[in-house]
Amino acid sequence: MNKKLLALYGLKWNPFAPDVPVEALRITPQIESFCWRVEQLAGEGGFALVTGAPGTGKSVTLRVLAERLAAQRDVRVGVISRPQAGLADFYREMGELFGVVLHPHNRWGGAKVLRERWQTHIDAAFSRPVLIVDEAQEMLPAVLSELRLLASARLDSHILLTVVLAGDARLTERLRTDEFLPLGSRMRVRLALDRAAPDELAECLRQALHKAGAAKLMTAELIATLCDHAQGNLRALMNMAGELLAHAAQHELRQIDEKLFLETCSPQADTRAAAGRRR
Repeated sequence: MNKKLLALYGLKWNPFAPDVPVEALRITPQIESFCWRVEQLAGEGGFALVTGAPGTGKSVTLRVLAERLAAQRDVRVGVISRPQAGLADFYREMGELFGVVLHPHNRWGGAKVLRERWQTHIDAAFSRPVLIVDEAQEMLPAVLSELRLLASARLDSHILLTVVLAGDARLTERLRTDEFLPLGSRMRVRLALDRAAPDELAECLRQALHKAGAAKLMTAELIATLCDHAQGNLRALMNMAGELLAHAAQHELRQIDEKLFLETCSPQADTRAAAGRRR
């Protein structure tokens, strides 16, 4: 959304976009507790796990966590950008994240260099480097196993890395299988996200509007309607709200209300649009 349209409503940013500032995100007590526990885990090393259906806030949680960890003194945070990569690309990215030159064809040498780098960091900072992996259900079995083996030394008694994995039900199912039981049993901190209640969604929406600078942009009736239609899914809620904001800006409406929702997002509107296309 361009600056002209944002200025129409006095918005500092689009409150429904995925890239809103972290300070604009609503942090539930559940997420607050998880982030605090992972911050403590970073001093000892180990695995943490975030699970939940798509749209329930896994990536939001990771954004909050990454910012908090990065703000701590001497904590090194790396975020995997391609969880679906094979072993060679996995090592290439690990080398880039932690500032070492790795040769993917020599995994023994690569593991040795990475471990030496992590141990140097531990000796200097008394904390473990942190690796964050979103969409971890996409990771290949060989990469997940390699990550587990990389993260520890001295017959599994010395932890070199803190790893935070986030994924949907497919990841949970994999960690219950015999093949991944050694990894699943290492999860020291867990956060299971569920669908939000309508009042929780309403609070998220009100906070998003308040932080962006337009607390009165939506009527209370519309907020309640959107939260009912979102069926507990935060992403669905923000997508509907973003669509309404775009329509309102297009027609230069001063406030977004239920009438606009019925015209743009309701099933009846979808039916009328489909009928119009058939004509």
